[in-house]
Amino acid sequence: MALSLRKVEETAPALVDLYKTAGDSLRRHGVDGRRVAVYLVLDYSGSMKPYYADGTVQALADRVLGLSAHLDDDGRVPVVFFSTDIDCETDIELADHKGRIDRIVAGLGHMGKTSYHLAMDAVIDHYLDSGTTAPALVVFQTDGGPINKVAAERYVCKAARLPLFWQFVGFGDPGSRQFEFLRRLDELAVPAKRPVDNSGFFHAGRDPRRVPDAELYDRLVADFPAWLAAARAQGIVRD
Repeated sequence: MALSLRKVEETAPALVDLYKTAGDSLRRHGVDGRRVAVYLVLDYSGSMKPYYADGTVQALADRVLGLSAHLDDDGRVPVVFFSTDIDCETDIELADHKGRIDRIVAGLGHMGKTSYHLAMDAVIDHYLDSGTTAPALVVFQTDGGPINKVAAERYVCKAARLPLFWQFVGFGDPGSRQFEFLRRLDELAVPAKRPVDNSGFFHAGRDPRRVPDAELYDRLVADFPAWLAAARAQGIVRD
């Protein structure tokens, strides 16, 4: 199920420390030893430009790969880049991780606005088309609220019937009102609006690279076990 330490050492030696730290976090939260599909969603709106330029987005991608190596055995993570529309759907993989984000972005066009629901729709389609029955952890990175809040909330609620957990990660000023919507998504009523709490949110600050690896992994997976138990109880996740 998980990739071995030796396999990571052979294919992505620069990610070995991340792999080890991610494994510690998964064990602490009781998520180790089971298969989970991991997705990465990346905000490609105009305000994200500095985070691409300084390597912050690449650093997040590397950390997600280190996590995914424990939860899946193919060494790759599907990635959706989104702004006003879907800018790109591709993969990142252990064997070719170095500089991968820069290479992808070099082929993309204008950086637009922020449409969460389109990115969520792309993940849902990919998941359903994959034919997997494993639950999924979707790391959804953004530096601001969506241009269509109604659609974003509707997608979170509709997606609650699927075995998908959305872990939103905020980049930027912690005091910004841009993130009020994400905090609201995190607290949407159960069962009035959705059958289970299928989303989490944490803020990674103005310089997310300064968040220690262990803390980042703990924040990425902290809400996942409770969702997994609730989703099992509702028949949304079937082992």
